[in-house]
Amino acid sequence: MTEDLQAQQQVCTQALFESKGSAGCDAPDPIFILGLPRAGSTLLEQILSSHSQVDGTLELPNILSLSQRLRRRSRTSGNKPYPQILEELTSEELQEMGEEFIRDTRFHRQQAPFFIDKMPNNFRHIGLIKLILPNAKIIDARRNAMDCCFSGFKQLFAEGQEFSYSLEDIGTYYRDYVTLMAHWDEVLPGAVLQVNNEDVIDDLEGQVRRILDFCNLSFEETCLRYYETKRHIRTPSSEQVRKPVNRSGVGQWKHYAAHLQPLIKTLGPLSGQDVSRSS
Repeated sequence: MTEDLQAQQQVCTQALFESKGSAGCDAPDPIFILGLPRAGSTLLEQILSSHSQVDGTLELPNILSLSQRLRRRSRTSGNKPYPQILEELTSEELQEMGEEFIRDTRFHRQQAPFFIDKMPNNFRHIGLIKLILPNAKIIDARRNAMDCCFSGFKQLFAEGQEFSYSLEDIGTYYRDYVTLMAHWDEVLPGAVLQVNNEDVIDDLEGQVRRILDFCNLSFEETCLRYYETKRHIRTPSSEQVRKPVNRSGVGQWKHYAAHLQPLIKTLGPLSGQDVSRSS
């Protein structure tokens, strides 16, 4: 996975995006909320889904499926592997892929002009997203490294998050995620809005207004009362987002610090701890 994320940085350069120009589907409908599991993405989804102009959906697999299709294509046709194959895609292919995404996700939508795709793992494929859907909005749900990794480690995911089964692996994954997100900020300045979970807890209205401004949406009070919005939620945070924001999840890891030294060591400075003393 580390090698895959490094490949994204090597291929998805500013020059690549400039060379593709205005290719892709120009639909502004999608709002991608991504990041790491247990980082607050479900809360942001619930807030935005409470807006009259936004449909909440699911953790849609479409972008991940498209990336896998590009991987298979490179194996069978002699093309470059993914993500290197992104350099070879024509403007017509990028537009077709974007239109396919809009068409295939319509089944999950209702009548609102915008909709949310809250697949956390899409952070690996922001380059692909911006090439096929240049007008899509992207929000990075960020959480304190120790809180996020500890919460992910103690949550038994059914599938798809194998990195969360080891303290060292989850620390490495978080570190690689932060590095890749910094790369996206460098080559796609202003394309991704980072929203810190702690900031949402401390200043809900200020962060809600910031998110809505980024999405070109007017302010609606219902977004502050997101916990009153009735909708199906199929993530481990389903009960938490039916309550007002609170600090109950902040710093929980500290009760288990003695058992989390491998995580602290792997995260290094990102842990916020004195690594030399903890080791």
